[in-house]
Amino acid sequence: MEQNNYLAKEPVGKLLRNFAIPCIFSLIISCLYNIVDQIFVGNGIGYLGNAATGVIFPITVIGWGASLFFGDGAAAHLSVSLGKNDTKDIHRSVGNAILCSFLSGVVIIAVSYIWGDNLLRLIGATDANLQMAHDYGVIIYAMMPLALVQNCLAAIIRADGSPKYAMVSMIVGAVINIIGDPVAIYVLDMGIKGAAYATILGQFVSFVICALYLRKSKTFKICAASFKPDFSLLKSIMALGSSSFLTQLSIVVITVINNILLVEYGAKSDFGADIPLAAFVVIMKLFQIVLNIAIGIAAGAQPIVGYNYGAKLYDRVKDLLKLVIKWTAIVCIICTILFEVFPHFFISLFGADGELYTQFAVQCLRIYLSLILFTCLQKVCSIFLQSIGHAKTAAPLSVIRDVLLIIISLIVPVFLGVTGIFWAAPISDIIALAVTAVVMVRLWKQLCKDAETVHPVTNEVVLRDSVPGPIITIAREHGSQGKRIGQLAAEKLGIPCYYKEMIAVAAQESGLAEEFISNVNNNAP
Repeated sequence: MEQNNYLAKEPVGKLLRNFAIPCIFSLIISCLYNIVDQIFVGNGIGYLGNAATGVIFPITVIGWGASLFFGDGAAAHLSVSLGKNDTKDIHRSVGNAILCSFLSGVVIIAVSYIWGDNLLRLIGATDANLQMAHDYGVIIYAMMPLALVQNCLAAIIRADGSPKYAMVSMIVGAVINIIGDPVAIYVLDMGIKGAAYATILGQFVSFVICALYLRKSKTFKICAASFKPDFSLLKSIMALGSSSFLTQLSIVVITVINNILLVEYGAKSDFGADIPLAAFVVIMKLFQIVLNIAIGIAAGAQPIVGYNYGAKLYDRVKDLLKLVIKWTAIVCIICTILFEVFPHFFISLFGADGELYTQFAVQCLRIYLSLILFTCLQKVCSIFLQSIGHAKTAAPLSVIRDVLLIIISLIVPVFLGVTGIFWAAPISDIIALAVTAVVMVRLWKQLCKDAETVHPVTNEVVLRDSVPGPIITIAREHGSQGKRIGQLAAEKLGIPCYYKEMIAVAAQESGLAEEFISNVNNNAP
């Protein structure tokens, strides 16, 4: 009850701040591993090292997607089961998710080791960076099963009511990676292998911390029987985690296609194949940081938006939409100004290896990130639609920009050469935001209309005075005339009959709209 009042009555700005900041922090930590590697590899090894880690990136994202496929699915299943007070299968859903995440890592190891360098060439490796990509990859692959289990467990731990524990496990791993990179690369002179060893060391420690949580989990207890495969349960888990998996899969497709195109068109230019590939890797890291901040704002707003929309507090929903867009715009405008005015600074963070590389990277950074404001606004709007239950509209909007980017990336370079691959981003952003704007204008009009027609909950609910004596409660089925029987019984006994008055009381105390509470039984299965 207190939580309901909190979400319905606290100022929306304060709520958004309290929910969004931890969410942003978690997302930034999750992408630190790869970004830290890029910074130290770029400065300690050069742009070829960055290109090599960029080649391995799609493989790690596939692993990340598999862990979210099972981890987010199990977390959602856990939450739904708790809501239904049906906790019998929770431990089995957790155990099956852990098992499948581990086996997914084993499959990635097998495919990557067996296919070997041919796989690396397929996803964009060149003669110049192939050996580095190989050296980095074989080490990263080795930790894949445990890294996937750790990421799966982090989602489950958050759903179990311990988000801070999950965050601490990620922070510890990230700190170890940050410290380990310069030690391994510079002090121990291990080159790109050192960056890989620092990464898997951080992942292993995070895995151990998450695994220890299973000994004190709140809502389930893991045992040997938990890991027995249950295909009907897995089907439900995978259905709930499919959205997360598809999101990661789209990143892989975009990265691989861009890698191939950059190598192909770069080889025909003065910059060669490796400079465009290395520049793209760096630019994507900057893009990822800004996008994670925007997604953190929108994801932090999700529970607040969903509750107020369910309570038919449409004016608060509108205020939240304005705040989400406002803060997303502020962050993106500041970042865009910094990228356009100080591009050399951001490129140099990841190493400035030669004038030709710097010239190309600076030019393409300004192009690719010029409309990151549009990218982020489009993404947060799709998340907002998902928050209010408009999943059928949100799903296509969430991928429209990525689909456009793939198509335009194949067309524009034919006319503009290698830089055309980077121009595809702002072109896709313009089209995607235009489509999103049409949808959001319609949503805004509908919210305004709903806000005018909804009946607000009255501040005071007047009940007739009760009298000493028995209290009679009538349980009934729909169509049994229980209401009329209650009225007749009250008349015969000379006592008050309460019916709609209780809905008004429940609405006042919970903050939910009267119509919402009244429809609960009507909408029940």
